[in-house]
Amino acid sequence: MIAILKYNAGNIKSVQNALTRLGYESIITDNPVELMNADKVIFPGVGEASSAMRYLKERELDKTIISLKQPVLGICLGLQLMCRYSGENDTECLGIFDSDVRLFPPVDKIPHMGWNNFLTIKGDLFKGVALEDDVYYVHSYYAEISSCTSATCDYILPFSASMKSENFYATQFHPEKSAGVGEKILQNFLNL
Repeated sequence: MIAILKYNAGNIKSVQNALTRLGYESIITDNPVELMNADKVIFPGVGEASSAMRYLKERELDKTIISLKQPVLGICLGLQLMCRYSGENDTECLGIFDSDVRLFPPVDKIPHMGWNNFLTIKGDLFKGVALEDDVYYVHSYYAEISSCTSATCDYILPFSASMKSENFYATQFHPEKSAGVGEKILQNFLNL
C-alpha cells in the first residue's frame, strides 16, 4: 500500500493521479497507524512552511514521519519540511536532512517556476534519467546543498533539486507534473 500524507498543504490529488496513471492504488491519510503500515509513504506539498509544520505537530505527525522505516518521498514543500530549518516564517522543521531552506535572492523572477534540467544527479531515484532531462519546479525557497544532496539544479544559484538520507528521499521539483521524466523518477521510488 502507498500512503500519501494528508496535511495542511495542497497538491495531494495530482500525486494520487500520477500514481494511478502508473497503475498503483494509494490512500490519502493523516492516520499514524496507516502511515506506519504503508509500504511507501509520499509527503507532497504546496504551501507555507510554518502552518504546515504546525499541522504536523498538532497531530504528532512530525514524530510519526521521523520514525518511518519504509521508503519516504518528500515533494516540494515536503522536501523543505524534511530539512532542519526554513527561513519561511522562521520555521523549525523535521531535521531529516542536514540543510537549511532559504528564500531565493531577488535578482531574477521568484518563484522559480517552470522547466529546468540538472547540474548533477546520483542515486536510485535517477536510474535512466539524464542531466539534460527537464523537470517542473514551482518554489520561492530552496534547500542549500549539503551532504544529503543527491541532485542539483541552478536557478539564481545552485540548490538541492533532490535529497536523500537513509530511507528518506525528496525532490524540490514536482515529479507528478514532470511528464515522462517525472513518471520515471516516481517509478524508481516505487521500485525501491
